Amino acid sequence: MSSIKKIVIIGPESTGKSTLTQALAKEFDEPWVEEYARRYIENLPGKYNYKDLLKIAKSQLALEDQKEKSAKQLLFCDTDLHVIKVWSEYKFKKTDPWILEQIKKRTYDLYLLTDIDIPWQEDPLREHPAPAMREYFYDKYHRIVLDSQVSFARISGSPEERLYKAMKAIKRLLVT
Repeated sequence: MSSIKKIVIIGPESTGKSTLTQALAKEFDEPWVEEYARRYIENLPGKYNYKDLLKIAKSQLALEDQKEKSAKQLLFCDTDLHVIKVWSEYKFKKTDPWILEQIKKRTYDLYLLTDIDIPWQEDPLREHPAPAMREYFYDKYHRIVLDSQVSFARISGSPEERLYKAMKAIKRLLVT
């Protein structure tokens, strides 16, 4: 079993997850795992489909395993398979059983749930800018972190406040 503490930054689209993940990795001088879905979908000739989500999930975990090898104490993950599950259920009304099995097997040490209190930033890969949809997805991720029984911190405010709150939660994790 690894002694590396894995921290997942989770939340709806356009809530500063990637920015926060990279800032934390820099602050702690540790590796971070990018959201593989972005790279994958950018290179598709058309829209993604149900089968693409399994490919994304497998590549996401392979990337996570690879990055964990270079971690000293912490690994920052810009997503986890819960996000793929949420999207799969929302868009296709089902989730591949392999993804569900991996969610049960994979463990993490801390979730940082990014709030929807920052403005939406347009991006061709983002799908749901409406405030009601942002709330819908925030509620889904909030329920996930509550149900996970893993420590979590709600991350809101300015970029500086977000980084401060995240670092505080990580420091608490490191002393337990």
